Amino acid sequence: MRRTLVVFHRWAGLFTAVFLFISGVTGAVISWDHELDEWLNPELFHAHSAESAAQLSGLQLASHLERTDPRLRVGFVSLATEPGHTQVIGVDPRVDPTTGKLFALEFNQVALDPVTREVQGKRMWGEVSLSRENLLPFLYRLHYSMHIPDGFGLELGVLFMGIVALVWALDSFIALYISFPNRRAWRKSFAFRLRDGGYKLNFDLHRSGGVWLWGLVLMLAVTAVGMNLNNEVMRPLVSVFSTISPSPFEGEMRSPENPIEPTLSREDAIARGRVEAQKRGMTTPAGGVFYSELFGIYGVGFYEPGNDHGDGGLGNTWLYFDGRTGNPAGAQVPGEGTLGDLFLQAQFPLHSGRILGLPGRVAVSLLGALVAMLSVTGIVIWARKRRARVFQAKRAASPSAPELVAARERERERERDREHDIDASHAE
Repeated sequence: MRRTLVVFHRWAGLFTAVFLFISGVTGAVISWDHELDEWLNPELFHAHSAESAAQLSGLQLASHLERTDPRLRVGFVSLATEPGHTQVIGVDPRVDPTTGKLFALEFNQVALDPVTREVQGKRMWGEVSLSRENLLPFLYRLHYSMHIPDGFGLELGVLFMGIVALVWALDSFIALYISFPNRRAWRKSFAFRLRDGGYKLNFDLHRSGGVWLWGLVLMLAVTAVGMNLNNEVMRPLVSVFSTISPSPFEGEMRSPENPIEPTLSREDAIARGRVEAQKRGMTTPAGGVFYSELFGIYGVGFYEPGNDHGDGGLGNTWLYFDGRTGNPAGAQVPGEGTLGDLFLQAQFPLHSGRILGLPGRVAVSLLGALVAMLSVTGIVIWARKRRARVFQAKRAASPSAPELVAARERERERERDREHDIDASHAE
């Protein structure tokens, strides 16, 4: 049994190592994506106009943008911006009526000065590019999809990284089990042989580092499954243990070339959202609105200007409305719902650390570095053992070669110095 689990851990680790290293490093960086993006791209985020000047609302800027460029539809806009900041608007291409195809937009974000309506910058968020303006979006998308292209009507990169996360979560339990070989040696599974250095320290960093922070690493793995395989794995699994409120995004999704045209305006959607929020006793102002043309759903978010990413707690409240009938289509209110609803609400806040605000983001950055370290040290352990197996095979083929015998003796001496290893019997 133990040998089988060791083999599974070895191959699961090799399968996930490169992808988890990349996700760990990028995760440590994108915990600060908003701050770093703003620092790298002041032209996109800092308005040219004076902070004290009267600003146009996000709805006014969105309407202006659609009038000046009929090729696009505004997909997301915040209703107000922080003083001195631009209004960054997310856009989608409309269908060209003459061809039946989507217009070829070279951008999906537009930064407008909220006073003068000047276009200060445009970019294609998530583009494969290491340019200054695209660096943070590139890293963000790399983190969860490896930039694997979509195909067969599926987000293949998201699905693939979800499978990686699922293997990672299962392997976390196996790694914990094989890290404790017997009751007498359990203290060694928490120790770091700092003075010995070399392979011993590398091994302890992999084993003991994973043991000390096992729960937090498992949390990252499970929440990654929850976000990448939400409909495929997480919602069906959670529904076994708890009732889950229906999601407005569970139905059949349209293709981008056949979008659902809304009959409800953005202004009407926000008005309905404010009425519903008042009924619920909410005091936070309406902060933004998006329209999903693939599902025909408006989402009205409630947050203060600048907090669209939802720092602290379970995030922001979102109320959803049918884009054609205006009827309520669901809601995500932090802290409300069944136990299953609360568990699903916590996935992104936990994974990003934003559930604890600034301290949580610091912790997630450190965890990202730890995940990258576990990947590297695991590969080093595998490479060391593979060399030993290759040497043993050569010795069996040529048992009389004196140099191989001497090298084998040195290898045995090193093995005796090891306290225990995840592949060994661990008997004292």
